[in-house]
Amino acid sequence: MPELPEVEVTRLSFADRIAGARILGITMGKPLRWPLGCPTSSLLGREIRSVRRRGKYLLLDLDQGLLLLHLGMSGSLAFAAQLPPRGHHDHFELQTTQGFLRLNDPRRFGAVVFADSEDAAVARKLLGGLGVEPLTDDFDVASFHAGLKVRKASIKQVLLAGDLVVGVGNIYASEALFLARIRPTLRAHRITRPRAARLHAAIRDVLTRAVEKGGSTLRDFSNAKGESGYFQIDAMVYGRAGQPCRACGTAVKCIQQGQRATYFCPVCQKN
Repeated sequence: MPELPEVEVTRLSFADRIAGARILGITMGKPLRWPLGCPTSSLLGREIRSVRRRGKYLLLDLDQGLLLLHLGMSGSLAFAAQLPPRGHHDHFELQTTQGFLRLNDPRRFGAVVFADSEDAAVARKLLGGLGVEPLTDDFDVASFHAGLKVRKASIKQVLLAGDLVVGVGNIYASEALFLARIRPTLRAHRITRPRAARLHAAIRDVLTRAVEKGGSTLRDFSNAKGESGYFQIDAMVYGRAGQPCRACGTAVKCIQQGQRATYFCPVCQKN
């Protein structure tokens, strides 16, 4: 699944190029996770003013309303002056005065939803429960630690939940916990203030480096220019079960937490 770095990399790859474009046409394929929520004809002629990100959602700000776009489990965007003929898995396409924006989503768990504003019920439903953005100043150690102290689930599950801090998905949770030397199974409320500070710094470090490296391409992720990411090459534990820890040489372990694979070093990461 595209995580925060992949969504941010996607945003950066087309936001400046589409800003100021007017919508000339919309082509819909098979139904996505949620309906668009408005007639396609009502969007014709509207200007795309900017592209923002909130968690794993891309927000296309229009001169009237906005489009909330989610890549789901397998989605990717392409934006270019011209694109090849639409394929079987191309389910949404905007034709604009500055090019074509196309969503390809083989599993169709993604979505494109129109909202009159961020205060509209549909926008509040999708965005209202999201935690603080980890790469902003709003993500501070004191609030992070206070949030951990009232959660008794494992720290890995708390990070994935997204209501305390948003966008730390499976790959980057494993990597941040390794960098902070915290066992993924440790219950969140047991994490001390110094360890919370280490994890806070690790989350910001891992996500920043992932964005710089274009995200992670494990199967078929690419940004809106068709470029792959390379963070996975430098991963310390994720996807390295049975291989030696890059820090101590101990074999990396893999366990299941909430039906997701968790990777960690049993020596470097303590309870």
